[in-house]
Amino acid sequence: MQGAQRLPQPAKPADPMLGRTIAGRYRLEARIGEGGMGVVYRARHVLIDRIVAVKLIRPDLRGETHLRAWMLREARAANRVDHAHIIDIHDIGETGESELYLVMEYLVGQSLSSELARGSMALGRGVDILEQMCAALARAHDLGVVHRDLKSDNILLTSKGGRKDFVKILDFGLAHLAMDPRLAPKGAVFGTPEYMAPEQARGEEATPQSDLYALGVLFFEMLTGQLPFRSDDRETLLEMQRTAIAPRPRSIKPDVLPAAESIVVRLLEKDRRKRFQDAHHLHEELKTLQRSLPSTPWDINTSDNAAPPPPPPPQSPGVIEWASRAALFSRMASRAYPTGNAPSDVQSAVSQAWDLASRASRLEGEVASHTRKLEALERRGRALRAEIGRKVEELAHEESRALRELASEQTEVGRLREGLLQGEKGVAQAKQAADQATGATAQMRVIFERAGAAAASVEAKREQLKEHEQKALQKEAQARDLRRQIEELRAQLARYAEALEEDLASGREKVAERTREGIGYEKAFSEVSTLLLNHLKGKPEARDLLQELIAAMHGQTYNSPVKNESRGPG
Repeated sequence: MQGAQRLPQPAKPADPMLGRTIAGRYRLEARIGEGGMGVVYRARHVLIDRIVAVKLIRPDLRGETHLRAWMLREARAANRVDHAHIIDIHDIGETGESELYLVMEYLVGQSLSSELARGSMALGRGVDILEQMCAALARAHDLGVVHRDLKSDNILLTSKGGRKDFVKILDFGLAHLAMDPRLAPKGAVFGTPEYMAPEQARGEEATPQSDLYALGVLFFEMLTGQLPFRSDDRETLLEMQRTAIAPRPRSIKPDVLPAAESIVVRLLEKDRRKRFQDAHHLHEELKTLQRSLPSTPWDINTSDNAAPPPPPPPQSPGVIEWASRAALFSRMASRAYPTGNAPSDVQSAVSQAWDLASRASRLEGEVASHTRKLEALERRGRALRAEIGRKVEELAHEESRALRELASEQTEVGRLREGLLQGEKGVAQAKQAADQATGATAQMRVIFERAGAAAASVEAKREQLKEHEQKALQKEAQARDLRRQIEELRAQLARYAEALEEDLASGREKVAERTREGIGYEKAFSEVSTLLLNHLKGKPEARDLLQELIAAMHGQTYNSPVKNESRGPG
């Protein structure tokens, strides 16, 4: 309606979590995202000044026990994989208010979904992104982890070492450790319908091949700029995933390379057995395709498109300022009462301020020491997980090839057996013809020669069959031995991960205990400071020192040994 005035929109309420410190270590600075289960904040580790991302379970889901269990599993799954293209998990725990938190590396970049919103990608760029995702999933699958909810929103394109489009896979919130019992109700359908494999759409358990199907959807989207199946209705989408045949990319973009289309079509097979055998198999095909493409400059970062650096750390005085303030209070009291006849509560407060400053300084040292030990433990754990992961990946790659060679040998064995069966029938017919043969010697000779040739051919087929059966047995034994080695390494990794988590939990509890102690010191110091300020602010002898104290405190956050978010006295 023309001439109508737009009513002012109510201001969006500020997030009450901003400024809070989680577990005494992570101060929430900005809200940066929200997923199906949690809200993500940019935060800062207040002791070692590291920028991190903190995911908190959504307030309306805090009572959902199974969702809390999924979030715990997210950290354990991603941590166990430990791959360059999977987001790092630093910490996990529960606050005193029963808030579950997950601390991850802080990343700056663009989601794949925002890139795809602009349309299709150059083939070289799309293959490069998919190859990185495939490498990460190969490691995850080798260690028994299935993502289950791969989609463009869960793929971040960041920069690393001057390289653009460095892939990070996010949100293993629905990841499943194969050895864990199911935490979800039987038959529940979880995931994003646009990227969901047919078996998931039927409510069946997700497998590594389900993740490969999602990669097929993503590759289709990168090549064509659109999804293979589209509908505003969830149930319609699920039915399309279950039964509809995906269109060929070249029917939408005729210039799509046939080799790329072939990969997409195979990934989007409804029967999971017809997809690539595993992520290693797909990775080999992608590398082959990648080598056939001309080099392109998309992966070189420049100053124009480089990601902005994290915000600078806030300046805070630390507990050394407590001692400075205690000294100022002591000087103010001495000036106000030069004969030493200060009231007992003032004398007691000054002494207490000195004592608290001393305790806080020692406590800060203890907390820093515990934190350094935790950091060292995390580094050792990450290094060992990465080492075991690489060994598993190498063995799994060998197993993948052995299984493919076994399948090829079994196919050849089947073909030879069929040929042998037909040959034996031919021999029987030839012998029967020879037994019944009468006539000229030349004709008899031809009949017997044919019978002999048929018998020789059958014998050759038997030798070939025996040779390929032997090769199949060897490949089967090789694959079985590789699988045994993989399972041993996975068991070793599981045992180590459990022991490491116990050690980390113990260390974190020590930091938490010191945190609570530091908060108590801070509260006591604030009370003492308030008492002294109220008493001394009316003393003219101490006016200049009072101004010095106020100037020192003005505009600065007053921090405890654990740099809690509350402000100081006054």
